Amino acid sequence: MESHEPKTSNSTAEEDGCSNWDRAVVARRVERLFLHLNPPPEFSDGVELARCAGRAKSDVNTEQLSKYMRGKYRDVQQKVYDYFNSRPELQTPLEISKDEHRELCMRQLMGLVREAGIRPFRYVVEEPAKYFAILEAVGSVDMSLGIKMGVQYSLWGGSVLNLGTKKHRDKYFEGIDNVEYPGCFAMTELHHGSNVQGLQTVATFDPIKDEFIIDTPNDGAIKWWIGNAAVHGKFATVFAKLMLPTHDTKGVADMGVHAFIVPIRDMKTHKPLPGVEIHDCGHKVGLNGVDNGALRFRSVRIPRDDLLNRFGDVSRDGKYTSSLPSINKRFAATLGELVGGRVGLAYSSVGVLKIAVIIAVRYSLLRQQFGPPKAPEISILDYQSQQHKLMPMLASTYAFHFATLDLIDKYSEMKKTHDEQLVGDVHALSAVLKSYVTSYTAKSLSICREACGGHGYAAVNRFGSLRNDHDIFQTFEGDNTVLLQQVAGYLLKQYKEKFQGGTLTVTWNYLRESMNSYLSQPNPVTARWEGEDHLRDPKFQLDAFRYRTSRLLQSVAVRLRKHSKTLGSFGAWNRCLNHLLTLAESHIESVILAKFIDAVRSCPDPSSRAALKLLCDLYALDRIWNDIGTYRNVDYVAPNKAKAIHKLTEYLCFQVKNISRELVDAFDLPDYVTRAPIGMQAAEEAYAQYTQFAGF
Repeated sequence: MESHEPKTSNSTAEEDGCSNWDRAVVARRVERLFLHLNPPPEFSDGVELARCAGRAKSDVNTEQLSKYMRGKYRDVQQKVYDYFNSRPELQTPLEISKDEHRELCMRQLMGLVREAGIRPFRYVVEEPAKYFAILEAVGSVDMSLGIKMGVQYSLWGGSVLNLGTKKHRDKYFEGIDNVEYPGCFAMTELHHGSNVQGLQTVATFDPIKDEFIIDTPNDGAIKWWIGNAAVHGKFATVFAKLMLPTHDTKGVADMGVHAFIVPIRDMKTHKPLPGVEIHDCGHKVGLNGVDNGALRFRSVRIPRDDLLNRFGDVSRDGKYTSSLPSINKRFAATLGELVGGRVGLAYSSVGVLKIAVIIAVRYSLLRQQFGPPKAPEISILDYQSQQHKLMPMLASTYAFHFATLDLIDKYSEMKKTHDEQLVGDVHALSAVLKSYVTSYTAKSLSICREACGGHGYAAVNRFGSLRNDHDIFQTFEGDNTVLLQQVAGYLLKQYKEKFQGGTLTVTWNYLRESMNSYLSQPNPVTARWEGEDHLRDPKFQLDAFRYRTSRLLQSVAVRLRKHSKTLGSFGAWNRCLNHLLTLAESHIESVILAKFIDAVRSCPDPSSRAALKLLCDLYALDRIWNDIGTYRNVDYVAPNKAKAIHKLTEYLCFQVKNISRELVDAFDLPDYVTRAPIGMQAAEEAYAQYTQFAGF
């Protein structure tokens, strides 16, 4: 966005702040006087505006929109749905004990692989997008099954494929694929989760017997929350510090955290192997179909070949070799190969959000309550308060869908090319999307339950199980607060490189132009434009999102520099922590909006494109209104424009409400997948199904 004030460098602004500010105030007063005498046009020359949807209800072609949304993997997802629909004995009942749920979950996975012939492991490396599509569908059937499948194939299987070499693939691939080798991913410890470099489990090389000795040195190093460990796992990928014997006074050299394949149960008797102690982590808040356990190792010996040696190897005589020069480089490469778990969680979380939104919207259209005197009752979705709860959520669900699909495309490309820049981009993008989407979904599940009143509290209508099963998404594969801090760190690194003339990677390249815009004063003319065409222009929306991110980035960089002089780098970071978290969230909202705008433009069907444009505008303006204080504080948005944004947001909620049935139908989830009586597609059957459940 062009400013009418002269642009200054950052250093000049700091040195001459008072004089520049005075001049800016005078200039803005003159321009505002000019504005009153010469009202601006609704949009500036040279800016191409997207056409707004009309005031009448849109005619949505649900089939075309669904086809655009689900893409080329629609068939394999339908195959998953059809299989479980044909096997009622494999469907998870409403009331089931922990132990029964675990056994059912294992039978579900075996049936999917061995009966339905769906082999997800084949796609983990070769076609990741297809794997994630299967994962979303499986999670819709039972979230515990989705997580168990993820443990088997993304984590245990993925670690073998991504951290091992050909010898490991040849030995383990078939057994992992057909679930003959059920396995675990033993990274997290009782005392350490997010700080993986602080893990205490050790793997010491014994050159005499050519073996590694796996040890749990203290109770804090017990592997904890390990999925598949309590009941079904036969192998574990164990993350431990690699210790090599030396001839100096220390006796051993710590080579950093590496991954090892450790058998934990006998293949025939299924009993724990010597030195392996296994305990059950017990009943959880949710996901009780997953058998989380704790593992302690007491001098467990494994062959040297069971070191997953893609990034570091140990020879027969105990010498360490690696293509990477340092512990930190090897650690980063190891974690970088495990990013698929975060990608899957972000995508699966959107799948959970879709189910919740479908149920809440359909029920809100069905349920009638109150109305004008002597007139029929009206749908509760006709109330503005209900629209305010659910319509921005529906818009966000669509926005997240396209953003996570883009992430999967980037991840797939990264697996093919191993491009270093793309690796960093996917790592940062998966961290922030996983954090933002799972946090949003967790909050939305409670809102959906509340929006459905007392009937939302019935277990049969699923909000309770969805909320409980999904809640842990905010913690595993990286705690959300920790992940946001990582992304804030990436943003600060890009900020530094921007001023050193470095090249910005794809996700961050908007910062160069936007930061220059931030260093100038907001334009008082455009700050007052309030026409609908202007507010629904993608350029205005994206500029506003990016301006906010750039402003937050600039201000937190200044604060960190100031506090580090007295508090040191760690103390300064902690002092600015909330600011940094807000920065990361602002950044990902900008990225999500950009992907949504691209998806609208790319949609080939006119009616679907119009509906998506409506949703995209609501997503953007609702976010701007929710943070209107930030824009008002710097005069980016004048009072009259803020009022217009609020008014238009409310109207867009009304417009989306008018096509909400078609929009949720376009998610194309059959009733036997959503499995909530109040959320049935055929409204006339909803109450009949619901009362029948109670025995009427």
